[in-house]
Amino acid sequence: MNFFESPGTLLAGVMLLSYMLGSIPFGLLLTAASGQGDIRQIGSGNIGATNVLRTGNRKLAAATLLLDGLKGALAVLIAWVMTPPELGDRAASLAAIFAVLGHCFPLWLGFRGGKGVATGLGVVLAMSPLAGLACCLIWVVGAKVTRISSAGALLAFACMPVILFFQNGHSFSGSEKPLAGVLVAFIIFMRHRTNIGRLLNGTEPRIGQSSR
Repeated sequence: MNFFESPGTLLAGVMLLSYMLGSIPFGLLLTAASGQGDIRQIGSGNIGATNVLRTGNRKLAAATLLLDGLKGALAVLIAWVMTPPELGDRAASLAAIFAVLGHCFPLWLGFRGGKGVATGLGVVLAMSPLAGLACCLIWVVGAKVTRISSAGALLAFACMPVILFFQNGHSFSGSEKPLAGVLVAFIIFMRHRTNIGRLLNGTEPRIGQSSR
């Protein structure tokens, strides 16, 4: 086995590639290309789909949501392809974590990125399609009932590690996916600290409402 085929090198490559994929700021790029200006100067200043929606361009917001999700899913799928079967779950789990980290803390934007919801859903869909679909459904229903996007997202990611845990036979052993789910959820909750504060005091903007 040469240096480039060693497990440590392969996993390091997975982490680096996943971070780079995750850090592509589609919301920023799409709004700039469409003449909407710098999305960081609009609404909440976030580069994600929810803030892109505040430009009034639903197609642009939908494209941002899709591309942010796809980059997370692609990172996990590439991890499975580029590593041998015995490293598959570990590589996919690391890819999930680092893709979300890349989106939330992109090097080229001074580590100030998005909040990781779409990318997080993308990595979960790739790791476990059933768990991913369940999380998407929880997010949509939660957002529809509360009319608050962050509430739906937080509910989905609170449930996601639990779903992965039960899928893994009520265990955190034998697969890194449930642990990856916990870490991804933790990152997303940390990125939503201000949202959680506004939810608690009743000032979180509802869907379609402007955000300062």
